[in-house]
This record gives sequence, C-alpha cells and structure tokens, in this order.
Amino acid sequence: MNRRLHVPARRVVTGGAAVLLAAAAVSPAAASARHHAPGDPGSPRLLARALLSADDIEPGPPSGALATPANGRQGPFPGQVIPGFSAAIDNRDGTFWAQPDNGFGAKGNSADFLLRLYLVKPHWKTAAGGAGTIEVVRHITLSDPRHTIDFPIINETGARQLTGDDFDIESVQRGRDGSFWIGDEFGPFLLHADSRGRLLSAPVPFPLGMSPQNPELGDAQPNVQRSGGFEAMAESKDGRFLYPIVESALLNDADKRRRVISEFDTRTGHYTGRTWTYHVDVDANSAADAQMIRPGVLLVLERDNFDGPAAVTKRVYEVKLSRHDTARPLAKSLVVDLLKISDGAGISDGGGWGTGASFSFGFQSVETLVPLSHGRLMIANDNNYPGNSARHPGTPDDTEMVVIDVDGR
Repeated sequence: MNRRLHVPARRVVTGGAAVLLAAAAVSPAAASARHHAPGDPGSPRLLARALLSADDIEPGPPSGALATPANGRQGPFPGQVIPGFSAAIDNRDGTFWAQPDNGFGAKGNSADFLLRLYLVKPHWKTAAGGAGTIEVVRHITLSDPRHTIDFPIINETGARQLTGDDFDIESVQRGRDGSFWIGDEFGPFLLHADSRGRLLSAPVPFPLGMSPQNPELGDAQPNVQRSGGFEAMAESKDGRFLYPIVESALLNDADKRRRVISEFDTRTGHYTGRTWTYHVDVDANSAADAQMIRPGVLLVLERDNFDGPAAVTKRVYEVKLSRHDTARPLAKSLVVDLLKISDGAGISDGGGWGTGASFSFGFQSVETLVPLSHGRLMIANDNNYPGNSARHPGTPDDTEMVVIDVDGR
C-alpha cells in the first residue's frame, strides 16, 4: 500500500520577482513494501544521474594550501575547489542552489576556502540518454559588509568575504523573500543572508550550548560535539519556522542516539523552546539533512561514517512532529535505503563501485536531500575533496547528483 504526501505550491520572491513554485509531492511506499531487493517490482529506482568532476576548479583565489593530501591530489589548488554539496535548494526550473561546507574538513585548514552557494544545472543522464554532467552557472559568496559579526574573521577588510575558518556551513533553506537561512557547525549558529550572500543580522547562537570551535566559548564548557552542529535543517511549509537538527548527541546527554530537533521562529528571530527527539539507528550515526514535505512531516537523511563497500546506513526516514507530545522519541519509518537502488535502465553503467543494475549511493558523506515532484528525491554527496574514493579507489570521488523514484514505479 502506498501513501502520497502532498506538498502545496508556495511563492518565493527572488531577485525582486515572485516565482510560483510548482507543487511537489513525495509518495514513499509503506514500510512493508520498502524492503525489495534492487530490481524487484516496487523497489526504489534510479531515474537520473549527473556528475561534477572532483577536480573542478572555480574562479577565485588559490585554495587548499593546508588541505590533507589524498588520492594523488595536493594543494594549493589554482582556484576554489567544490568539495561536494552539503545542502541544496530546488529552484523548480531545472537548477539548484548547491552549498558546499567549509572546505577541507577543519577550521585550521580552510581559511583560504570561500563560503559559497553555487547555481548548478544538472544535464541528467536518464534511460533516454543525456550528458550526465553538472554545469556550474554562477555563484554567490557569503560576506559580512555590514559588520554583523562581533568576533574576528579571516578577511577583516574589503568585502569581508567569509571563509571555512569562520563558519562551517552545512544546511540551507530559502525564505519567502529570497534570503537564505544557513545552518553552521562551528557555533553552532544560524546565519541569515540576502540573495547576494550578505549577512543581514548577527549569527544566532544555539541555546543548548556551544561547540569547541565557537569563537565565543572562552572558559565555558562546550555542549555540542566538534562537527556536531547543524548538519541538517528543515523549513516549515509556510516558511516561518526552521528546524535545525544537531548532527551528533549533545555532550551532556546520556542518550547518545538522541539528535535534538529545535524550532526557530524567523519572524521573532528567536528559538521557541520547543524540541523533539530523533533517534538515529546506532550511537555513531549522523543526522545529515532534513526536509519538511508537508506540515509536521519531516524526511530525515541518516548516515553512518563509512565509505563505499563498508557503508551500512545511508537512509531516508520519515517522522511526524507532534505539537502535543515532544518528549518521546519520534516514530520513524523507512522511505528509502540508498544502498539498494534499482538501475535496470543502465544509467550508472561503467561508473565504478556501486554502479550497474544494483546501484548504491554509499559515499561516506551523503548529506543532501531534496524532495522533488511525483514521488522523487534528489540526493547528492559531499566528497570531502580530495579524501573520498568510494567509486574508484585511489581517485577522488566526483560530486554526484541522483534522482530516485522511491516507489520504483
């Protein structure tokens, strides 16, 4: 039995013009129908795939001078690399705003990496053919020309462009006015930027604690794990509320499977104090991305930290946020196992490990989840350039975007 989850159309103002977004829908199969082997009727099916070369270089200053060498690559690189995508926004016109993270995995080695969102256009390979490439159209760079940040940043002069030493941006949603709300891990903070990437207000701190990388930690004890901040963040269907999710358990929490979902009111600029508990499958798993598909219903991307053949958990779950019972862990149901995708059309043939009739999206950092229309999901990877090499051992993984029909119809 299938159920269809309808998402109403919404209006977004971008670049001064109102753009009506087409209605989206996700129709995950019931849990009893979700455990087919790849290729069986009803199993999730690969519909489209597009790749961006791991070695793609975009205009900008050299980057990666302190990046850890791996897979035959060593910085500095002659421009800005794109180390995969940690979040994305569907523009409903064939393009996406895609957001890399802080660059090279740590605060101390990413000062030469500019924080950007890239407008990308996948030229999908489908059963009917196609290029299977990702076109980078343009980018915006995050900056703080209004001096909203009250702690030192790397680029204190000029446009005050932000770097991977300043913030680790991991999640993004777009407001109804075309501005961007961005989840960070170093604070963790919520950042609010206009459509050109300029911060509109001071970074919003997390009321449940700071991470060890928080520039304002001082003598306080951190309560958020290093790299355990806002990897995932959903947005309510009316655009008013954000739902950031900590990637890892809070340090003072005895329940190591708990990933706290908070609620933030964009109208007031404050957290509401309401929280929920999402339980990962095992203690070490991460909440990697989240999207609201209809009021009170979230899709959560959950992953382990294993790459390629060692991967066990790369899954999308559905949960319902109750307004009345916020204490108990949320019941979750499996939508799709990304390690078990049918590719009977041969869309991924010849692409290395995990490709072919039984397709697997088993990258270490599967971090991008975007619901599309007609029961489809777009999934993308952060390739931790140059570190990951799941598809072809010894060669850095490309950035991959795939479209999956979760019903397999």
